[in-house]
Amino acid sequence: MNVIRQSICTLFAVCGVVVSLGAPARADDASAWAEDSRSGIRLIAGANKDGATNLRAGIEIKLQPGWKTYWRYPGDSGVPPRFDFSGSDNLARAKVLYPAPHHFIDETGNSLGYKDGVIFPLQVTRKDPGKPVTLRLKLDYAVCEKLCIPAVGGAELSFGAGGSAFDAALTAAEARVPKQVSAAEAGLSARRVNDARKPLVAVDLKAPAEKTIELFVEGPNPEWALPIPQPAQGAPAGRRHFGFELDGLPPGVDPKGRFELTFTVVEGGNAIEVKTHLD
Repeated sequence: MNVIRQSICTLFAVCGVVVSLGAPARADDASAWAEDSRSGIRLIAGANKDGATNLRAGIEIKLQPGWKTYWRYPGDSGVPPRFDFSGSDNLARAKVLYPAPHHFIDETGNSLGYKDGVIFPLQVTRKDPGKPVTLRLKLDYAVCEKLCIPAVGGAELSFGAGGSAFDAALTAAEARVPKQVSAAEAGLSARRVNDARKPLVAVDLKAPAEKTIELFVEGPNPEWALPIPQPAQGAPAGRRHFGFELDGLPPGVDPKGRFELTFTVVEGGNAIEVKTHLD
């Protein structure tokens, strides 16, 4: 999978596009769209209280029909979004949250991301809570139909306390961000079941049989490119089994070592995130 990703990045260097930069910051609920014929991005503000150190905002990506963009882990192919707020004013921290992705299967393999559009919620911490914050975003991302094409967009927005016409949309996006729970709460465990060069990992999960469950797994850092776990047979009532090979590890990592894995469990409109150690 790393080879595939390198090939895609090489292709990007040849056929990349740049989305036009957005308009200068304004005291409004949203920035102007920075867009091309395939996609567009903008910043939106949520409703925020007077004097709050932390503000709510979002990064909205719109997509033309048939196009998709990617989650923080894109799967077999694709490129995750990269957010740069280094030019912002009165900003101590901007934390990007990721709504649960969809699983796509096509000629390029398995990928994780979004169609039609997505809002990435932002948790914004100001240096001085008494002053507005100006976010200046540079976003590197990819959009795909049959071929993947990289895009670069910029947006700028100044905001502080007050209501927002986009608060309902932002609240809905926040609700789709997986809730962090412990492995015990989720009833999830993972273990190696053989001693192969790429050991098979079995995942046991508390979940009713009639529910449609999707399971995704990430390694300790973005250099990992683990396969998407596949459903397995033999689970007792009230449980679900999945399996995947320990493939796509960074060079030099022992697949029989001890490390932390992050699982995202998606059931319809609900999702949880679980961290557990593979010993």
